[in-house]
Amino acid sequence: MMPFLVWLIFLLPLSSFIINSIIAMLVHPVSEGTRGGNLRNKISGYITIATIGGSLILSIWTLLSVMALPHHELAIPDINWLVIGDKLSISLGLIVNPLTVVMLIVVTVVSLLVQIYSQGYMHGDPGYHRYYAFMSLFTASMLGVALADNLLFLYVFWEGVGLCSYLLIGFWFHRPAAADAAKKAFIVTRLGDFGFLAAILLLFANTGTFDITELSHLAITGGLAGATLTWAAIGIFSGAVGKSAQFPLHVWLPDAMEGPTPVSALIHAATMVAAGVFLVARTYPLFAHSVEALTTVAIIGGVTAIFAATMGLVMNDIKRVLAYSTISQLGYMMLGLGTGGVAIGMFHLFNHAFFKALLFLGAGSVNHATGTFDMRQMGGLRKIMPWTYVTFLIASLSLTGIWPFAGFWSKDDIILSSMESQPILFVLATITVFMTAFYMFRAVFLTFGGEYRGGDPGSHGHPHESPPVMVVPMVILAVLAVVSGFWNVTGSFGVFLGHGETRSFVEGFFGIFTHPLPWISMLLAVLGILLAYAIYSARWLSAEHIGSLFKPLYILFSRKYWMDELYENIIVKKALLGGIFNGLEQVDTHVVDGAVNGAASGTIAGGGVLRRAQTGQLQLYGLFIGIGVLAIIVCLYLFG
Repeated sequence: MMPFLVWLIFLLPLSSFIINSIIAMLVHPVSEGTRGGNLRNKISGYITIATIGGSLILSIWTLLSVMALPHHELAIPDINWLVIGDKLSISLGLIVNPLTVVMLIVVTVVSLLVQIYSQGYMHGDPGYHRYYAFMSLFTASMLGVALADNLLFLYVFWEGVGLCSYLLIGFWFHRPAAADAAKKAFIVTRLGDFGFLAAILLLFANTGTFDITELSHLAITGGLAGATLTWAAIGIFSGAVGKSAQFPLHVWLPDAMEGPTPVSALIHAATMVAAGVFLVARTYPLFAHSVEALTTVAIIGGVTAIFAATMGLVMNDIKRVLAYSTISQLGYMMLGLGTGGVAIGMFHLFNHAFFKALLFLGAGSVNHATGTFDMRQMGGLRKIMPWTYVTFLIASLSLTGIWPFAGFWSKDDIILSSMESQPILFVLATITVFMTAFYMFRAVFLTFGGEYRGGDPGSHGHPHESPPVMVVPMVILAVLAVVSGFWNVTGSFGVFLGHGETRSFVEGFFGIFTHPLPWISMLLAVLGILLAYAIYSARWLSAEHIGSLFKPLYILFSRKYWMDELYENIIVKKALLGGIFNGLEQVDTHVVDGAVNGAASGTIAGGGVLRRAQTGQLQLYGLFIGIGVLAIIVCLYLFG
């Protein structure tokens, strides 16, 4: 495969961003004319779909090329970017190995389907061209993260992902909630990115290189070890904590639901939140040779998984349920990386991308039909929207981990690795299985079961199935949510990534019947589904009575552990604005400005005194001259 074709994988979406940006500046908003109904108004969507489709074809070609090579790595010559004598040399290079191509497939497949779906969802939006420009840049940035072979180059694309999340979460910037959510996401993720940048500088100061392969080799051979390695790994992980919304920097992700739903699908499935997990996987040798760093990854992942699941239990907005589900599943991925290695964590990322994108697109389809995201105003949509219902149900079963859907295979591996590594994390992971099943089928029964309860009384008063341009991508994702897990039934996914052993298909596919652990996981998932059915479908139990029975927990979960209040009211407003920043303001006002203003006041006052001596009266000047002459005569007489 010619190396320049690999560069095109992210250059094609980047070119789409440039072209669509020009179109957005030159063409009047889509509301003019037919509101998106003709070629001129849809041109941005077609350009984006064509370029990302090209990236997908090149990604598949790259995957096949890498699989055909005995060492599973494609050599791409570097391009010198900055050379300063013998002291510093920074190059732009690509790394194409199994980890890269898996991520390329995930990003391009999900992004392409989201862009197709968006043609229906964003139809007639005045910001249509701007939307596709931002989505193109978002995809290009994530592809750059996957391909970059050094930390500095990766960091450039990393910040590009953060910028695009800000632009897309706040896409409807005229809404105060969207503008605030965009700022919140940008600021919170900056906290983690500061640690990532510090880690990059620490590694360069100690090794003189940004190259990921060289840094990994130094960690493996012991050239990079001790406290330096540990702090560098934890710094890298802090960047992942911000982007992948791990505790305690998870607070931005639920608010990110203020953006368009296809944006949520892309953020939660294949781009921003996946970037953090991918970063840990890309630099995994640094973590593998630091027990403290790897343990930190596992603990934060396990805690985040159950912590987010508790809040998903009580949310009434279907997108927020899915948002907390994403945080929880990202915790699972980190737990898999911390206890089982790259193949386990990345396999769950691979499967999760398809069924989580499908869930968000399903939520968007429901909103498109009803005009609301509030599940309490839905119901009865199973008969009205059969395609949306079936695809959403498949995605829910996959997320819950029901055999043989895709989510089962990767989640089972994570639970097994946590049991073998740290029993307490195994307990947290298994409890999360039950919670996940409950909150997902609570959403299914409230949204699609029973009778329709209203929705928006406006133009969406009579729900209907979404158009084919939205349904077809959902059907494709539904197929992937079933079959993607089969890649590792024989262990081939792990072997491809260099972590695992092969087994027969029969042994892998029917292994559930010979090992007790999958049965435990499945039993908990089924119990969660049955409990959701008993409360929200059969009505054997009263949700209100259970809520009053566990009122303290309900308040705790629904108020999100008061962490927004902690950050915004106590840390930001009182500690920072009212304390530190107010103190600095007083120093600036009374000390710095006081000194400057005091010097100016003294100068002005002195000038005022001197100014009074200049009266402009000639006779007065003559009087003082006479007095001066007399004084001189007296002095000469007395002292001469």
